[in-house]
Amino acid sequence: MTFARFLSASLAAIAFSSAALAGTVQSPDGRITVTLDADDEGKPFYEVSRDGELLIARSALGFNFTDEDPLRRDMKVVAEASDSVDTRWEQPWGERQFVTDRHNELAVTFAHKTDETRGFTVRFRAFDDGIGFRYEFAGRDDHPETRIAEELTEFVIVPEGTAWWIPAGDWNRYEYLYSETPISEVSMAHTPMTIRLNDGTHLSFHEAALVDYSGMWLQRMQGQRFRANLAPSSRGAKVVRTDAFDTPWRTIRIAGDAAGLVESDLELNLNEPNKLGDVSWFEPAKYIGIWWGMISNRWTWAQGDRHGATTERTKQYIDFAAKHGFRGVLVEGWDYGWDGTWFGNGRDFSFTRAYPDFDIEALSAYAKKKGVHLIGHHETGGNIANYEAQLADAMALYGKLGIDVVKTGYVADAGGIIACNADIADPCEGQVMEWHDGQRQVQHHLKVVEEAAKNGVAVNPHEPVKDTGLRRTYPNWVAREGARGQEYNAWGAFNNGPDHEPTLVYTRMLSGPMDYTPGILSLKGDKDVPLASTLAKQLGLYLAIYSPIQMAADFIESLADHPRELEFIKAVPADWAESHLIAGEVGDYAIFARKDRNSDDWYVGGMNDATEREVTITFDHLDEGRTYDATIWKDGPDATYLSDARHDIAYDARKVRQGDTMTVRLAPGGGLAIRLQPRQ
Repeated sequence: MTFARFLSASLAAIAFSSAALAGTVQSPDGRITVTLDADDEGKPFYEVSRDGELLIARSALGFNFTDEDPLRRDMKVVAEASDSVDTRWEQPWGERQFVTDRHNELAVTFAHKTDETRGFTVRFRAFDDGIGFRYEFAGRDDHPETRIAEELTEFVIVPEGTAWWIPAGDWNRYEYLYSETPISEVSMAHTPMTIRLNDGTHLSFHEAALVDYSGMWLQRMQGQRFRANLAPSSRGAKVVRTDAFDTPWRTIRIAGDAAGLVESDLELNLNEPNKLGDVSWFEPAKYIGIWWGMISNRWTWAQGDRHGATTERTKQYIDFAAKHGFRGVLVEGWDYGWDGTWFGNGRDFSFTRAYPDFDIEALSAYAKKKGVHLIGHHETGGNIANYEAQLADAMALYGKLGIDVVKTGYVADAGGIIACNADIADPCEGQVMEWHDGQRQVQHHLKVVEEAAKNGVAVNPHEPVKDTGLRRTYPNWVAREGARGQEYNAWGAFNNGPDHEPTLVYTRMLSGPMDYTPGILSLKGDKDVPLASTLAKQLGLYLAIYSPIQMAADFIESLADHPRELEFIKAVPADWAESHLIAGEVGDYAIFARKDRNSDDWYVGGMNDATEREVTITFDHLDEGRTYDATIWKDGPDATYLSDARHDIAYDARKVRQGDTMTVRLAPGGGLAIRLQPRQ
């Protein structure tokens, strides 16, 4: 449909006055109000208030293009429509089984005053826990290609507060420690960016349904005014689309406290339903792997005397997994390409040819006989041209061998993705450099996910594009990295400080599951450098950092040396019926209560920053009238991450009923894990 025809249909259906206020939409509970209009100069804008207090002041909407005039002023309202939704849908796996989608919607169409064939619709959805909005381009017969130079969406934050953020547009992708600053001291930030206003209101700025578009950074312009800044492209235009298209949703979670922020399903609700159909072949589970040995420099990915991925060692890991009930064994460094310089290069990687000391077919059969699945690994070195050329064969091989989960990797500096040049006749004769979160890489990740799905394979990308809730639409997209992970702890003492994981809960984790690789029970990395963690905290990570594929990342010898901790790791689920943050503050600590999807068991736990504290837990979430046997792993009386006492752990057991309370000490860098089993 052309834009002109779209306008005609809208005008026929809706009576309006172009001089009237475009409209407002409220959340179902009436607390959040969004106003959408164009000012006297024809500049489209929106505002957001909560309980009558302005949160987002008049903020601009619009675009610059590389080949035509901007759409940012001289615009008028030409159509308006509204809708409401109140429904519930089921996740095949996740933090909770059922998700409620309850929102009111306002869609306003803007056209240029002197050329009504040009314009866009802005669609807002107001939920009780925040808002989402996107632009919709109807397509034009006379100009089928849209070349976006920059999106001009702004977020003008009114109240003062504190921001937690990491820098965008820098070399290390998303892998930074979080800064905690006044809002007015943020520079260029990745999303999610979390804010706590001075009155206690919590906000998170992010995006949903990032498909065939460039990832959004937030650039502070002045004061507390932020503008979207799209990740760059080799083509000049940051986004190139043909015919009609929608942008990703720009999202703002809004909550009165930290728990409301964490428990929001805003981005999931703004994604399309499952497109893959039955995905019951993916099973949420825990795994071990040949990984920490390379990370901590005992083994190598490359061939040689210290090669990690050998047939003999993999059989040892399969045997351990079978004995202790781990479904998967991750093997990195099994394929050709790791010898020499592969970082940011990746030209020599083969995704079907194994090293001579790794028999992939025999090991797949051995694992199957033991009831275990190999977890595949595809490191690209950032070379997606090489990977895409082999992608169909690589996924077909994994599908044939029953390797139904693959960890992918894109280790290269940001802006160092090697891609084919789409503008020449033979695109892979010439190569260009792209950003990790630019449009080309967004397209690539979806291509990998769709090819994997054809072969019954789930995908867990590292060095990825950030999560924007697409796991709802493609449920085989089961986890990502997209943050500073556990491996940093192997490379220097306290490399991830004790407040890093409690900050992740309220920032990175708002976007979706993370493969953080917990379970380093030795609490040491390369050259025995210590982790900023107690032993109990490594258990608490399984409850605080959610993923449907949870790793016990340490050497199997270390896991075996801690049998009581191993019992918890074996028991804790990777799939939940309910999840609640029952205690916590941004960057300080986080305690969750989660109910197993496949039993009536509950689990409670999480982790702490560097400040020792006592926390009182109230068991309001338990079923009324039932008695639970609580098995407790907690910091010992001397536990602290700062000394050898980091291994000091205490064990306890008691009976618990709904409404009971328990006060626990959280050590500096400490944690907690409780299993609650109902009596029959």
